[in-house]
Amino acid sequence: VQLLESGGGLVQDGGSLRLSCAASVRTFSRYIMGWFRQAPGKEREFVGSITRCASSIGYADSVKGRFPISRDNAKNMVYLQMNSLKPEDTAVYYCAADRDGYSWSYRSDEYEYWGQGPQVTVSS
Repeated sequence: VQLLESGGGLVQDGGSLRLSCAASVRTFSRYIMGWFRQAPGKEREFVGSITRCASSIGYADSVKGRFPISRDNAKNMVYLQMNSLKPEDTAVYYCAADRDGYSWSYRSDEYEYWGQGPQVTVSS
């Protein structure tokens, strides 16, 4: 499974960006998908996760209500819409895939596959 993210960049405080993650796998609908981020000098942290058929989505408290996650199984895509961005959202953002999980998860060690991670920078 290969994951390729796109959509990162520089945005002003209060702005929006949408990250996309394309998965090169025939059975994309079998994977739980997650988004994580890592800021300079900090550990990787959970952003959100979506189950296989999008019946359930979990979010970190820091992004809840601002960063809706969606997926399109027909296109092998998962999206992270980032609204009301803040300077503290500055980080490298990673898309991840979990093949064996039961539901969405905040645990990075449950995801087997990872993308390279686009940089998102929010200027104040």
